[in-house]
Amino acid sequence: SPGAITERFNLNFTITNLMFTTDLQTPNSRKFRSAEKIMKHYVDSLLQKSSIGPHFTGCKVTGFRSGRRRDDTKVDAVCSYKDNASLARFDREKLYQELSTMTNNATKLGHYSLDRSSLYVDG
Repeated sequence: SPGAITERFNLNFTITNLMFTTDLQTPNSRKFRSAEKIMKHYVDSLLQKSSIGPHFTGCKVTGFRSGRRRDDTKVDAVCSYKDNASLARFDREKLYQELSTMTNNATKLGHYSLDRSSLYVDG
């Protein structure tokens, strides 16, 4: 839409049933690309159902990191949406609440389990 500006926000969470391995740190590895594709699918589908849905333009997984426990993998993503005068101001707390609700109180993302205290929206 005319005058729309692309805005970004960070989305982070920890998966508790995806063992971190060093090839998840390598952006062109088969494991990274596979995990990136799956995470993008889950996250994009959630955000399209959220209050920013009509303005949502996508997420890019920027990395996977080792979590506190052996089976934990931290996921970092940058997501975008078109901001214009007709869109209410981006409300990261509202989006956090929506995502929390849609992920069963921040515990489930598809067939993955989430660390309940790890969901973070920064924008």
